[in-house]
Amino acid sequence: MEAFVMRSIGVTGIVEKERPEPGPMDAIVRPTVGLICTSDCHTVHGAIGDREDLTLGHEAVGIVEEVGDHVERFEPGDRVAVGAITPDWNSTAAQDGHPSQSNQALGGWKFANVKDGAFADYFHVNDADGNVAHIPDGVSDHEACYTADMLSTGFAGAENADIPMGGTVAVFAQGPVGLMATKGARLQGAGEVIAVETMENRKELAREYGADHVVDFQEGDPVEQIMDLTDGEGVDSAIEALGADETLKDCIRATKPGGTVSNVGYHGEGEFRHIPREEWGVGMAEISIVTDLCPGGSLRIRRLLRMLEQDRVDPTKMTTHEFDFDEIETAFDMMDEKSDDIVKPLIHFE
Repeated sequence: MEAFVMRSIGVTGIVEKERPEPGPMDAIVRPTVGLICTSDCHTVHGAIGDREDLTLGHEAVGIVEEVGDHVERFEPGDRVAVGAITPDWNSTAAQDGHPSQSNQALGGWKFANVKDGAFADYFHVNDADGNVAHIPDGVSDHEACYTADMLSTGFAGAENADIPMGGTVAVFAQGPVGLMATKGARLQGAGEVIAVETMENRKELAREYGADHVVDFQEGDPVEQIMDLTDGEGVDSAIEALGADETLKDCIRATKPGGTVSNVGYHGEGEFRHIPREEWGVGMAEISIVTDLCPGGSLRIRRLLRMLEQDRVDPTKMTTHEFDFDEIETAFDMMDEKSDDIVKPLIHFE
């Protein structure tokens, strides 16, 4: 089969591989569509170390090709969605309420990390009953693909932000995760949502997804602008959706004492992150900093599919470009360079 791989740091390509085989509890899925994520780009640039011919991709939906003998809920021919994070549900971390960290930090992140990912003619899913969900008839593959990561991660940013009903929220960066955090904040009952972004097409998407104000950091200090919008109080909740030292510091600076900073950004560069001492109340301002890795599992995916089925959110507005699988290298390079105002590229496998 063909697979799009990281050949080594900085190098990608399409290679031939053997089709994976399922274990007793696993499934083999034939992808129909997939989405390229900026974290794939971080991986290729060495954020998690070197890899040799590792198949990339963690956002895909498709058709079940084969299942293991102990799989009970799925059979060949089923149309399914798979989370980007596929925890080991019998792990101690999962039993302790942290399935994304199963067996080790980030242990639920298997695709394109410790095993081959989804950008191939077939891909392997561990613990199929726990990590796969049927796609309802009224939900397209294109829509369902967003449940794998962008919806789950973005919404987690809002869920973890402890947003009071009618409260104020600032979402730093309006990439796909930030846009879904903006939508999630609105769904969580925020009374005022402030998006931080400079690219015009992303500003417009932020407004469509529920931002009441869009602060452009190229037009002045974003924290000062947020303070002006909140009469000097700061926000109840700030969501970091970029993964940068500066935006994390700004989140803390913009959050009022007793508020929450929710981090869902991928901090792929640099050894340390810095906390502004004074705005943090020299450690005693009761500002909580909460982090999360994209929640996975069949229950999570089913709930997100239900929101799509009931028209609570339309993530496909973020799809700016579409490519066939044989064009995936071009799509990847565009996502890496963020050229042509790309937000999210959809890959068609058939």
